[in-house]
Amino acid sequence: MKTLDLLLEDLKSQSFFNADELCIVGCSTSEVIGHQIGTVGSMDIAKEIYDALKKIEKETGVHFVFQGCEHINRAITIERRDFNPLTMEEVTVVPDVHAGGSLATYAYQHMEDPLVVERIQVPKGIDIGQTLIGMHISHVAIPVRTAIKQIGEAIVTIASSRPKKIGGERAKYN
Repeated sequence: MKTLDLLLEDLKSQSFFNADELCIVGCSTSEVIGHQIGTVGSMDIAKEIYDALKKIEKETGVHFVFQGCEHINRAITIERRDFNPLTMEEVTVVPDVHAGGSLATYAYQHMEDPLVVERIQVPKGIDIGQTLIGMHISHVAIPVRTAIKQIGEAIVTIASSRPKKIGGERAKYN
């Protein structure tokens, strides 16, 4: 998937990916192939996307986590090594193509030691197909611009975050 590779290289050149940082990925494989979200998920497309992300993970040290669809309340599939019991709650569900989405399902099947958490706050994310990852991005979310605007037929939105600015008119910021 050439456009995905170009997008990931663009983000890598912007130093978007940081070692040991979590980055959420939401993806509608249905949207990638030109159909309405949640209608015709594709495990083949999920494999292509997952493989490209794993390559970036190895190159940069970032850790990808995968948002499921609305049928599992947008729960997140993560590696157990990334689980933090102080900020995350494990839930009992296994993503499925029709209840979780193809990418979360593929990730769950191919991770070393997967588990699913109900919610998470991460500093960055990649949304392929308007899957609404914003609920999992730390405040304050900010858009990241790239040359790639679509993967297949799916609209791509990239988000980063920054700490909140507080204090009013006398406060100083870097």
